[in-house]
Amino acid sequence: MVAEKKAKGYQESQSEIDGNRNVSEIRRAIQLLNIMRPCIAVRNFHEGYIAALNEYLQIVTTPLGMQIDPTRVYRTVDDIDHQKQILNSLLSPTSVTVTQATEVPKSEPQTVSLKFLPKSFWRHS
Repeated sequence: MVAEKKAKGYQESQSEIDGNRNVSEIRRAIQLLNIMRPCIAVRNFHEGYIAALNEYLQIVTTPLGMQIDPTRVYRTVDDIDHQKQILNSLLSPTSVTVTQATEVPKSEPQTVSLKFLPKSFWRHS
């Protein structure tokens, strides 16, 4: 099937999950997971949940395909917590250097790469 598509002019695309994201985008993704978590807990997939999920999937793409059932992306709050933990790990903590008894914060990276997300990021994919 791939050969047929390529013969018709289609090209393979690289998943955006390999791309770079601004630190602010990763923080926003974590905020969106926090918005979705209570919805998952009670299985209430209202418009606010759908909007948060859509925005989240624009930041952190999924291998789940184009036709995503929003009620099945996350099975439990553990799935949400799992992704939050991994996204938080991408944000290196601000460390400090001691110079002449003064603490100087090191600068935070401006972007992070999603290519290092573990295969378990989408647990049930």
